[in-house]
Amino acid sequence: MRKALGGFGLLAGATYPFRALAVFQRNPRLLGYMAVPILVNFVVGVVLYVGLLFFGWESVEGLLINLSNWLETLIAKLPVWLSFLEYLIIGLGFLLHFLLVVGLLLVVGFLLVQFGVLLGAPWYGKLSEQLEKIRTSQLQIVEVGIVRDISRAILFELKKLVLIAGIGLPLLLLNFAPGIGTVVAAVGGITLAAMIVGIDFLDAPLERRRLHFREKLGIVVRSLPASASFSLVCLGLVSIPLLNLFTIPLCVASGTLFFCDRIYPHLPNSSTLPSESSPRTIETKQ
Repeated sequence: MRKALGGFGLLAGATYPFRALAVFQRNPRLLGYMAVPILVNFVVGVVLYVGLLFFGWESVEGLLINLSNWLETLIAKLPVWLSFLEYLIIGLGFLLHFLLVVGLLLVVGFLLVQFGVLLGAPWYGKLSEQLEKIRTSQLQIVEVGIVRDISRAILFELKKLVLIAGIGLPLLLLNFAPGIGTVVAAVGGITLAAMIVGIDFLDAPLERRRLHFREKLGIVVRSLPASASFSLVCLGLVSIPLLNLFTIPLCVASGTLFFCDRIYPHLPNSSTLPSESSPRTIETKQ
């Protein structure tokens, strides 16, 4: 009954960024791991918002002009007995306007996550390690060496790009179908962005165990619907200008907490890569 009332994890997944705040409040020493990433996010954020937001807004304005022209033409062609549909079409126009503006903020926030997490990885990794020690009283690290570690990081980013291109390009083509095509593309784009953001914020503890990309993706899928609500809340938090400078480290921390609570207990030991590495487990006391 409790599981059903909780939406089978749907509501619980959305609470993890706020659970992370409580952990920081109880362990203020962890805030030291956030200082450099916040500075990195500030620099990257200035570049993205000054550059992409300006040009992106011009693109959105162009799309809105085309959308307005299309709606006016559609309304003009309505027969008299269907004139009541004019209000429905106007409402659709406001909805599409809203989706385009929100989509622009989501894109900029999404890019900020990609660059911010990548550049701040060393500090985020240490933060994640400390959180895992606190949550599980141990820390498992699979050693692979610096060369292998770098190659895995590069492959991870490349595979994300392939996933984004494979799903994102068809969604982009849907925008050429005005109205419903734009709505479907917007919803699909948000879903894709949330999935990538979810993988990014869950990656630190998963990468310490050297899981393959497909295994990481499979874990996110098997953690549904909790991973969906977690990813959507994180995507929303990192899409708010200025606030996202602080919410990105918060979401990294919440991803580790999500892993410890909902993934770690069900993760088989065989998921590591014994042929390439040797696992090292550090026991700690709370």
